[in-house]
Order: sequence, then structure tokens, then C-alpha cells
Amino acid sequence: MRYSQRALGFGLVLFLAACGDNSTSFAVTAPPVTEKQRIAFASVEVRDVSLPSYAAADEIAVQAEDGTLTSSSDVLWADAPERAIALELSQNLARMTGRRVASEPWPFQAYPDARLEVRFAELVAKASGEFHTSGQYFVAVTDGRRERSGLFDLSVAYNPEGGPGAIAAARGQLILDLARYIARDGMG
Repeated sequence: MRYSQRALGFGLVLFLAACGDNSTSFAVTAPPVTEKQRIAFASVEVRDVSLPSYAAADEIAVQAEDGTLTSSSDVLWADAPERAIALELSQNLARMTGRRVASEPWPFQAYPDARLEVRFAELVAKASGEFHTSGQYFVAVTDGRRERSGLFDLSVAYNPEGGPGAIAAARGQLILDLARYIARDGMG
């Protein structure tokens, strides 16, 4: 099994590298929000997210079983990951809560009731077919009494044979799952 996962990871890296001289960009399409979640705040600002350097890069990285990260300048995210993930989080939270949620900079005149900051320790597609994230979130409130923080550790499966498109779809699902987790555990 170890050999097959390593071969699959190597095959995925070759696929990423074989995209030719022209780079190809992959957009993350947000999956539909099908459930509602109540939160304790009428408005929330999603601050800039903090990503590990490999996840903040334009190149789509894949982690082999031995931990090695491989990427190609020919296979790119369609948007800057930090900006895109902050937007994905704010849009997912807005859809599931029905509240006024926006990413930084806050576009409204009145200040938000809460500010969300997310620091990712890991956000990586693994060659084994798992997109994994872990880290910590912080909910800051001006009154200071309801401030919260928490840890997260989430994964979604994807088909490694689907290449970068499957990785992009998995990231979209993972950020939706993270928004649901933070809304339920950090803002409820």
C-alpha cells in the first residue's frame, strides 16, 4: 500500500508538471450552503487569514506520504489563496447565518459586532486523497465578554486522479466545513 500511495503521489506530481509551458489556473467553486446556523452576532468581519507559506503560494501544492511538498509553476490557484479563502469564509458564513458578514476591509459605516481571525497551521492536499486543515480561530468582540477561540482539525476526501480540479473542489468543501464549524462552535 505504501508503494501504491507513493506511486499515486508521484503520478499526481507528474500530472501537475506535465501541463505544458503555459500555466493553468484553477478556481475554487463554492459548494452550495444547504443548512442554516444561528450565531450570536448581527455582523462579523473576517480578517485576513494567515496561511503557511506553501498554502499562500500561487502554486497548488501536493504532499506526499513522506511529507514532501511538490508544486509546479504551471498549475496555479486562480486567485491569491489568502484573499480567496477570506472571501470564501465570509461568503459561506453570510449564506449560512443570514447575517451581515464581509471580509477585511470592513465595507460598512457601523463597526462589526465581532471580528474573526483564522490562523492555519496546515492547509494541504495529500497525495493519498485527503485535503486536510488545522489551526486556530479567534472571535474578537468589542465588549470583551464573549471573546472566544478554538482549535480546528478537519479533512475532506478527494479523488487524486481528478488532478487539480479535484483539489480545488475539495478546498471549497473544506472551507465550507470550516465556516460551519466556526459558526457553530465559535459564534453560537
